[in-house]
Amino acid sequence: MAVSLSKGQKVDLTKSNPGLKNIIIGLGWDTNKYDGGHDFDLDASAFILGEAGKVKDEKDFVFYNNPTGAQGAVVHTGDNRSGVGDGDDEQIKIDISKIPADVQKIAFTITIHDADARKQNFGQVGNAYVRVLNEETGAELIRYDLGEDFSIETAIVLAEVYRNGSEWKFNAIGSGFQGGLSALCTNFGLSVA
Repeated sequence: MAVSLSKGQKVDLTKSNPGLKNIIIGLGWDTNKYDGGHDFDLDASAFILGEAGKVKDEKDFVFYNNPTGAQGAVVHTGDNRSGVGDGDDEQIKIDISKIPADVQKIAFTITIHDADARKQNFGQVGNAYVRVLNEETGAELIRYDLGEDFSIETAIVLAEVYRNGSEWKFNAIGSGFQGGLSALCTNFGLSVA
């Protein structure tokens, strides 16, 4: 049975799941009724972070246009432009055994594509969640349902997995940003042209 977390809670990932090697980070959401005339396109991303909490190289910003990072250990499975249907809207696969030693954290985010131009924000998005699956068994290990705490934000850091000695842990963050993907990139040390 999955461990269900609240904002700010941390839980062990590998210690309580010995032998865990391949995980899937599933991200999902629904959009509320909206009469602005534009479809919603939400995007999941992963920022692979070093000791200082920053991305060392652009290759370690993983999203639909750069689907592989951390020397192949982190893989985005593709862009879902509609968010329609049940289950995960986007997924990121991680081979824990292949994460380079200098990687300390991997932060998982959702942003709204063209949010400013489309006048969209996370106040119009509901049922957002992030979950961790054991890829080998399909079992859901951890789940964090975001709740409806956002109004004007256009980007959210949902959660992170982080190194704790030789083990990996999961942290439910749920932190909103204004300024969309650009604000997140700046926060994680990438220059935005």
